[in-house]
Amino acid sequence: MADVFFHNLRLLDPEAGQLKPGMCVLMRGNRFIGVGEQVEAPSDAVKIDLGGRVMMPGLIDCHVHVTSIKTVWANKSYMFLLPSAVAAATWSRMQKMLMRGFTTARDVGGADMGHREAVEQGLVIGPRLFVCGRSISQTGGHGDQRTRVDHPVPSNSFHFTGGVSGNRRVADGVDEVRRAVRDEIRLGADHIKLQVGGGVGSPADPIHFVQYSMEELRAAVEEAANAHTYVACHSYTAKAVARAVRAGIRTIEHANFLDAPTADLMVEHGAIMVPTLVAYEATMKFGAQQGYPAENLKKNERVLAVGTTSLEIAKAAGVPMAFGTDLIGELDGYQNDEFEIRSRVLSNAEIIHSATVMGAEVVRRKGELGVIAEGAFADALVLDGNPLDDINLLASGGPDFKVILANGQIVKDEEGLTGLPVAG
Repeated sequence: MADVFFHNLRLLDPEAGQLKPGMCVLMRGNRFIGVGEQVEAPSDAVKIDLGGRVMMPGLIDCHVHVTSIKTVWANKSYMFLLPSAVAAATWSRMQKMLMRGFTTARDVGGADMGHREAVEQGLVIGPRLFVCGRSISQTGGHGDQRTRVDHPVPSNSFHFTGGVSGNRRVADGVDEVRRAVRDEIRLGADHIKLQVGGGVGSPADPIHFVQYSMEELRAAVEEAANAHTYVACHSYTAKAVARAVRAGIRTIEHANFLDAPTADLMVEHGAIMVPTLVAYEATMKFGAQQGYPAENLKKNERVLAVGTTSLEIAKAAGVPMAFGTDLIGELDGYQNDEFEIRSRVLSNAEIIHSATVMGAEVVRRKGELGVIAEGAFADALVLDGNPLDDINLLASGGPDFKVILANGQIVKDEEGLTGLPVAG
């Protein structure tokens, strides 16, 4: 394919938090090879006049579960689904995510190497994926989905605790944790996910529970580091977060009950926070009608009550924050609502930075993702307006994206602005 030359555009620079008018962008294959005011188009390039519209990097969601396709009580429904049905629904879910502007996603429990490679090979249309395979939990932890009256060992049902294809696995003791981490890495994990505290969606662990010993946490971190990767963790309370950070865990998911001393500890250790506030608002609105047990809704209400306080504390301390949503099942359509929720505390520039530059930092592709720059992957959104002024352009969930460019392919161009064929 010939080079593509975009011109007459305003470029949103998320690192600087500003719009740059009169810019040109040259794309070759799936990379940007020239960005600036003086970039020249090769004679045989396809030239596209964007009419002064805004071009910005594709969005990055650092906390998704693309294989979580059912909300009607998610923890119970997977045992009734065939793997083929789950796979088909997953591809549909991923394509919709891409149409909401997310050109990259980090899956933190469920997606495996096959999902990642299906996108890379062009077998399906979806965001570029970074996967952890199965998350790892202690017995009775957030990943152990047995109820308090369920005595048998963890089930081997598809997408249930344990099993070859499940999205969670249980490991106890340093040796078992080491084995579990090594096995997920063998299976192609980009990172490791640990459950280190109580959760909303699990039946037998109150939110205040802390999970895994420090020795187990450090063992997981050491094994990940040996394989040149890192550990992410599910944790709500300040105590759980502090233990994780001291053990060397790199990304802290949720952290709703963060306090100031723990925020300072995160900054000291270079940990990154991935809030997922939309998950609790969506669950509170729709959880009851979709079968969430009353006990789980009470836990969700407690987490929702602290609202955006964690953002305020993290911002004051200077904790780096990435963008995450953690929406399961049919609730994934509310993914972009996270932009509006964060705007209650953060500036538009800070939110966009979290969903681009910091996302790239989390997945360890700084300079290649989350920016429109020479050498970066050709992921971009084209809008009529400026999201630095109006965050609703991103919160609307896709209608305001005139063009979506993913890995060098046009995947949306409803108004025919580019004149190029649309993938899919």
